[in-house]
Amino acid sequence: MIERFYMRENLSFKEVALEFEKGLIVFTGPSGAGKSVLMNSLLALFGFKVAEAKLTEAVCDFKLDGERFGIEIEDEVIVRAVKKEKVRYFLGQQSVPRKLLKKLFSPYIHYLHSKEKELLESKRLLEIIDSYISLPELRKLRAKYGNIFKKWKSGKIALQELLKKEKELTERKEFLKFEIERITSVAPKIGEYEELMQLKKELSKKEKIASHILEAEEIFKFEEAVIQTLNLLEVDSNFFDETMNRLRELFYSERMKLQELEEFDPKEVLERIEQLATLKRRYGSIESALEALKIKEKELEKLENLEREKERLEEEVFKMEAQLNSLAYELHLARKKVVKEVEEKINQYLVELHLPKITLTLATTPLGESGIDRAELYLNNATVKEMSSGELNRLKLSILAASKKEGLGVLILDEIDANVSGKEAMAVAKILKKLSKQYQVFAISHQAQLASLANQHFLITKENNLSIAKELNYNERIAEIARIISGERVSQEAILYAKQLLKEAS
Repeated sequence: MIERFYMRENLSFKEVALEFEKGLIVFTGPSGAGKSVLMNSLLALFGFKVAEAKLTEAVCDFKLDGERFGIEIEDEVIVRAVKKEKVRYFLGQQSVPRKLLKKLFSPYIHYLHSKEKELLESKRLLEIIDSYISLPELRKLRAKYGNIFKKWKSGKIALQELLKKEKELTERKEFLKFEIERITSVAPKIGEYEELMQLKKELSKKEKIASHILEAEEIFKFEEAVIQTLNLLEVDSNFFDETMNRLRELFYSERMKLQELEEFDPKEVLERIEQLATLKRRYGSIESALEALKIKEKELEKLENLEREKERLEEEVFKMEAQLNSLAYELHLARKKVVKEVEEKINQYLVELHLPKITLTLATTPLGESGIDRAELYLNNATVKEMSSGELNRLKLSILAASKKEGLGVLILDEIDANVSGKEAMAVAKILKKLSKQYQVFAISHQAQLASLANQHFLITKENNLSIAKELNYNERIAEIARIISGERVSQEAILYAKQLLKEAS
């Protein structure tokens, strides 16, 4: 419920501070006094309207699902709207967008107005039908169905995404296989390209080196003559011997290398270099090509796992769908047993409100959040479009009153009993009184009948162009109800009738 409400500087209101109780809370007062302004300010705190006051605040006791939206909810729920250059909304100390406020409070705040269509929609009608089903049976069925439905829906979405991407994934897999084959067929090694370039260089000089070594080896023919000459000159020939030995070793080593080079086919070497060069041009380096190979192999493995995942999901979704169909049929049978009872209950209220009866039926629909049922409401002698806003609101009231649910939060209505009088007005008032056992009901009224049944009665008036909200005591209620009955000139008869209404209400 909403426990306290505060507003400052909104049109003609300077300041308002109100405390609310459970039950039926009625606002009355002359036209233009500010009743709708006050109600709209209350609705604005919960995201249903845009806040116009400089400051609006309410204290509530709702158990909000903040975790779902990543918001920390304190034990005492305080919601505020502050208007400066723009309007900012706060839940506790946290700034919250207006749309998110509405999502958070929608399970608890029900705003009944002529444009509101939710009560006539299948989902809400099914909720009311379900309130007539035996509670343990309903809880068991709905809980089991709901849990499987969430998983089934998630599985279907995931499967649809996979199927949507299937062609694209198949093409991607073929591309990856081609790219992997391109690299693995070359089987590059780090440093191989540089080694082959050196080998190419050596192969290109092989014949020239062999020819020059052959010519240079002629020097050894004169080795003995040089030694004899050095001896005659009495010069130590060791330096010459060492030099000639080093030459022999060098020439021998080079000949061995040349023999090893004979094993390589220059054509094959050039072809291998071209293969590696192609990878280098594509990936920048052999290291990058090998890294790309790892990445592509991992991606391919993931895509192949997705194929297996698709098959697993298809099987899982099929099994869950079979379970859901079975549970939905059980739920359908349970609803079928009570739907006529719900229809009769709604019609009971409609008769009291002097409205045509309705027919409530269950139609079969594909699997959905509520099973395989779609609740459809038909007017016997008219269409919903032909109904006036007042009639439409009374139809919605009848539907709400027919529900067996308890603790549904707050119901906010704006002039629900407009354009009705006498028995109709009392019928509306009695239904709202009944609803006030399920909801904390806020209603603007110009009818004495509804005002007399209020648990709390607030009067909105204007003094010196300023709107004032005041909770009325017993004697003040008599005076206000008498004013509603007879107008500004209150008659003794109106006072007596007001007392009679309050006595009957008590």
